[in-house]
Amino acid sequence: MEIGNRENLSFNYLDIFFSCYFNKDIKCTPMIRDHTLVYVYSGELLIQENNKRTVIHSGECVFLRRNNRVSMTTQPRGDEYFKAIFMIFKRNFLREFYQAIDKKLLPLNIEKHKPSVIKLPATPDITGLFQSMTPYFNSSVQPAKELMELKLKEGVYSLLNIDKKFYPSLFDFTEHWKIDILDFLDENFMYDLSIEEIANFTGRSLATFKRDFKKISSLPPQKWLIEKRLKVAYDKIHNDNKKVSDVYLEVGFKNLSHFSSAFKKLYGLSPTRYN
Repeated sequence: MEIGNRENLSFNYLDIFFSCYFNKDIKCTPMIRDHTLVYVYSGELLIQENNKRTVIHSGECVFLRRNNRVSMTTQPRGDEYFKAIFMIFKRNFLREFYQAIDKKLLPLNIEKHKPSVIKLPATPDITGLFQSMTPYFNSSVQPAKELMELKLKEGVYSLLNIDKKFYPSLFDFTEHWKIDILDFLDENFMYDLSIEEIANFTGRSLATFKRDFKKISSLPPQKWLIEKRLKVAYDKIHNDNKKVSDVYLEVGFKNLSHFSSAFKKLYGLSPTRYN
């Protein structure tokens, strides 16, 4: 169990996280590494993905697809502080779940969900599941591991009962699960991710990632990322008239001097010449 300071409290049972935040908004931009269910007991959760904004109110639940980065803001509402449970479905758990179910019951020719953020309809399954875990917010006694595993399985069944499209989303362990490399990098080039992390997020081993990357670019991945950041920076400075001091951070550089020298090497001029 992990207890926070006076302004927040959070603890983890297996892969179920109980979180409370008091008196102020908390904002973060995490990479969603595994499929996640979030149920909001009180307050609000604001999720921003690209230009789409989703608000999860008290009593509502949202599904977050793995390997996507979203901006999340937790905030109190009126006298209610933010209180929620995050249920995380890791690949090993889903693989074991899949191996145990009757394959004859699997629906055929079902396409997986395309959105990364799916606000779920209110159902007795979802409501009952999360309301049954309310007592653990106020208990100092850690529940049995077996009980938390049952709750995770109940969460999967709740999703499958809502929409059959969750079958291929949750149980896709095949090669065509791989995320398109360029699509991923175009959306996440500005973040401080290692090549190993990018390989993992796109569903590949490091060796497979490097091999696949050679098919789409003659540049090494790290050099491709730097040039991508510089091209976006050029557009922001030259066409949008943004300040260099703002742009270098927006595109993922940590050091202004490094950014300026890399920019000049690629474009022949210092970035300040365009301001």
